[in-house]
Amino acid sequence: MQALVLVGGQGTRLRPLTATVPKPAVSLIDRPFISYMVEWLGRHGVDEIIMACGFLPDALREVVGDGEPGGPGIIYVAEPEPRGTAGAIKFASEHLDGRFLALNGDVLTDLDLTALVAAHEASGARATLGLYPVDDPTGYGLVRHRDDGEITEFLEKPSPDEIDTDEVNAGAYVLERPVLDLIPEGKEVSIEREVFPRLVGKGLHGKRLEGYWMDIGTPDRYLQASWDILEGRVKTGVEATAKGLYVDESAVIAGDATVGPRAVIAAGVRVKSSAHVKNSVVLDRCTVGEGSEVTGSILSPGVRVEPGALVTDAVIGEDEVVAAGA
Repeated sequence: MQALVLVGGQGTRLRPLTATVPKPAVSLIDRPFISYMVEWLGRHGVDEIIMACGFLPDALREVVGDGEPGGPGIIYVAEPEPRGTAGAIKFASEHLDGRFLALNGDVLTDLDLTALVAAHEASGARATLGLYPVDDPTGYGLVRHRDDGEITEFLEKPSPDEIDTDEVNAGAYVLERPVLDLIPEGKEVSIEREVFPRLVGKGLHGKRLEGYWMDIGTPDRYLQASWDILEGRVKTGVEATAKGLYVDESAVIAGDATVGPRAVIAAGVRVKSSAHVKNSVVLDRCTVGEGSEVTGSILSPGVRVEPGALVTDAVIGEDEVVAAGA
């Protein structure tokens, strides 16, 4: 089965972490973020992935490649200008067969795509949306449907008195190729706001999926996703640890430095004498100087924190320097 993954966004909410690399290529623990999605799709029988790219497509291909042996093959399609979620799918249509998955590339998840495809086949739908229950739906668009799964209405950013379901669009869809006929050529079109509403009453279904689901588009969510991976709350290929700690074997940590609880220390990092790193992600080639402290922060590759500096609740861009004592 094919899957089209929408990875065209610029990841502005994660800047400066995403200033020089596309968000799907940003490291999450020990691999590019998009690798988790590739692994997830492979577990559910996907053998070919089309990456619908926009921002820095060559950088994404350089990091991710054309697929791992035994896993899905990867094709890259770069739209010439932003065309929205539906427009990007339309632009990649020459690579798509009769039925395919379409997915938002911003999400870390282990939802059951096999169950989603099975529900789609059983209903004979033209499109089936994965639905996910959230505790507070006021910040999302609610999806209302009948008991048989047929979607009847979308409700954007509901007020508390309008909430009668906890299910929101999970950004995972099964689509039949004729759905592409509803998308005009060469235009910016949203599949969520323009295409799916036109399919209500015409073969649009939803399937509630249980499991883990998180949009990692903000620094807080990026950090939480890191701890959820390390502490085993989401199914991935990363080995879970009780203390939420990952230290690359090439990292050098002084004997009197403190790392954790909750920390990612990536390849080539140096944590020097009397330094403290906790609740933070320190990416490749960073140096945390003597007596400095990094808390609740993300250090992009190559950052140098000089001696005695304090970094708290910050995101520091690639190769930047935090001055001594700052």
